Amino acid sequence: MSNADGLLRSRVNRSPGTARLALGDLLVMVGFLVMGELRHGVNPVTMPGRVAGTITPFLVGWVVAAFVVGTYAPGATRTVRTAVQRAAGAWVLAAAVGLALRSTEIFHGDAPWTFALVVTATGVVFFSAWRATVASLR
Repeated sequence: MSNADGLLRSRVNRSPGTARLALGDLLVMVGFLVMGELRHGVNPVTMPGRVAGTITPFLVGWVVAAFVVGTYAPGATRTVRTAVQRAAGAWVLAAAVGLALRSTEIFHGDAPWTFALVVTATGVVFFSAWRATVASLR
């Protein structure tokens, strides 16, 4: 086994439950980001590119953060406390990456600093609630 394969196995559980968990995470992220877009008058049906441009940097951030934090590692949802800590930690890092990407010319951005606080706090609440629910059902 190579070092890279060992690292991947320690950070990503390859069970079918992990795929379902990742799908749930994606739905949580898309759900609260689309709610934010709607709140700001952006219609996802008539402006799908705008919505995709909002979601994509945070999705990239989530992929990076989930690996770093071990959000899909074996035991990541074994207890409610562990599940919430990993979800919250991953989202804080994912939001930082997403916000940094949004500050580039590749994605739309130029949001006020309050947006950073709101998107980070909202994500922590939504991901923590979702992951706590998953852990409590195990």
